[in-house]
Amino acid sequence: MEYVPRERVTSLTVVLSVVSLAVVFAAAGGRIPPSTVPAAPQWFLELIPHVNVVISATAIATIAFGWRAIRRGNVDNHRIAMLASFGLFAAFLVLYLYRLVATGGPQPFPGPDVAYQFVYLPLLAIHIFLAVVCVPLVYYALLLAFAYPVEELRRTSHARFGRLAASLWLISFTLGIVVYVLLHVVY
Repeated sequence: MEYVPRERVTSLTVVLSVVSLAVVFAAAGGRIPPSTVPAAPQWFLELIPHVNVVISATAIATIAFGWRAIRRGNVDNHRIAMLASFGLFAAFLVLYLYRLVATGGPQPFPGPDVAYQFVYLPLLAIHIFLAVVCVPLVYYALLLAFAYPVEELRRTSHARFGRLAASLWLISFTLGIVVYVLLHVVY
C-alpha cells in the first residue's frame, strides 16, 4: 500500500530534513525562547538525559534487531523494529529539544579543560555530525518504505540508504551514550 506518492519521496525528504535540522540548531543555539515551551520542574529537566540514554540504548537494540531481521528475510520484524527505532528517535528528540529550549541551551561540560578539548569535544562533534547526516538518510529510507509495496521496494535504493542510515545511526547513538557518560557519570 502506497502511503507516500513515489514522486514526492525526494522533495519530502528535503523538506523534513531542513525543517528538522533547523529546529534542532535553533534550539541548540538558544534561538527558541524558553517561554515557547511549558515550564517544568527542575527534577523533570534533570531526568531527561537519563531517560534519553535509556531511549538511545533501546534504539541501538531495535536497529540491530531490525538489521538482523532483514538479513534473515523477515520483512515484518524488520519493519516493526525500524518503525520502533524511528519512534524512539522521535521521542529522544522531543525530550532533548524540550530540555534545550527550557534551559536555554546545551549543558556545559563539568570536567577538566583537557578532557573537554581532547575527549568531549571531538566525540560530541562526531556524534553531532553523524546525527545530522542521518536525518535525511533515515527520512529517505522511511519514505521509500512508505511509497512502495514490499515486493517493489527491492528495486529502489531503500536497502542501500537503509544500511548507511542504520550504520551511522548506531554509531551516533553509541557516541551519544558516551557523551552522556562523560557529562553525568565520569564528571
